[in-house]
Amino acid sequence: MNYIFYFLIVISIVIGALNGKLQDVINSVMSGAELSVKIAFSLIGIMAFWLGIMRIAEKSGLIKFIAKVIKPITKFLFNELPPDSPAIGDVAMNFTANAFGLANAATPFGIRAMEEMQKENKDKSSASNSMCLFLGMNTAGFQLIPATVIAVLVGIGYKNPTEIIAPTFLVTLISFISAIILAKLGQRFFKPQVVRQNKGDENNVRKAS
Repeated sequence: MNYIFYFLIVISIVIGALNGKLQDVINSVMSGAELSVKIAFSLIGIMAFWLGIMRIAEKSGLIKFIAKVIKPITKFLFNELPPDSPAIGDVAMNFTANAFGLANAATPFGIRAMEEMQKENKDKSSASNSMCLFLGMNTAGFQLIPATVIAVLVGIGYKNPTEIIAPTFLVTLISFISAIILAKLGQRFFKPQVVRQNKGDENNVRKAS
């Protein structure tokens, strides 16, 4: 990404110089830098507010309560995992925290869920169906409250920044469901390979035991 941005900046300067509009390019750079600082400062307030709200929800037990409510759904989606697998609870907590914009709290749950899924994975050299499904769900990024987008809209002076909530919810919901459907379809077409030990390895294991 650094090379791409560097390339774009150099090309902009060169083309601006060739067209005699180098001063316009410089003015755009300066005004853009000034606007980015304003947006960054506006982000501090709105992000502090939403993260505070989400932290209250976490401390009050609301996040855990919602995770318990949706736990049967996660059991259904991750049906190849044992019913008592700790990964199911971690997936529910990760999804709930992400949906409410509490990304800092969601990350540890996501890492822990992947670690537990790897323990249940028969082929350690490749991702299991559950791991692929979980990755797709996280990539889709379902959100109830897009706090970051709202903060950016506030920073640029948008009059009604909260109107983005409904479209964001709809789009992320569709992408989330699509990710689940595609992952489930992929599981039917791409069956996991069973790892078998050759006879030499089996004999070595028996001798060692």
